Amino acid sequence: MQCKVNKSILELVQGDITEQTTDAIVNAANAQLQLGGGVAGAIRRKGGPEIQAHCNEAGPISVGQAAITTAGNLKAKHVIHAVGPRMGEGDEDEKLKNATLSALRIADENNLASIAFCAISTGIFGYPIERCAKIMLKTTIDYLNDKTNLEKVVFCLYDKPAYDVFIKQLESAAAPAASETRLDGHRDEEEC
Repeated sequence: MQCKVNKSILELVQGDITEQTTDAIVNAANAQLQLGGGVAGAIRRKGGPEIQAHCNEAGPISVGQAAITTAGNLKAKHVIHAVGPRMGEGDEDEKLKNATLSALRIADENNLASIAFCAISTGIFGYPIERCAKIMLKTTIDYLNDKTNLEKVVFCLYDKPAYDVFIKQLESAAAPAASETRLDGHRDEEEC
């Protein structure tokens, strides 16, 4: 599913974020930027040791912040490592919003045209997927409605249940009137 936000495209896909061809992919990182399990482990395995070497130079960073590194052998050009909150540490929603914003800003600062996010903090950090979808999508839509050079933001969800949660949240944010059928029979992209 995709929709238009201002001059940008927001797209949801189900799949493996390490296979995305966007300019950058976002790693759900820990503050030490150590590539352990989950998304980070897949990035390390497929991208190679060069990514961890760059992480060692960039880290540690605080919860809510992000850092950019090479993408090694991945299809993307960069990895943006965003540190989301662990459930129970306090102020989790604001920290997730800040991690999302930090990644978007770093993409803009590095003149990237496209970025792919995973569902930050929903793995071993225990953040609820429904809250994650609501906060990350709202933060991204608000960001894209302001001045940005980002042309495309992808949310790449690994499994169908997570994808379905993000679809439901995005559909509730999309304006139905923006998807009217044109005279040539094609549907316009929905506005978010």
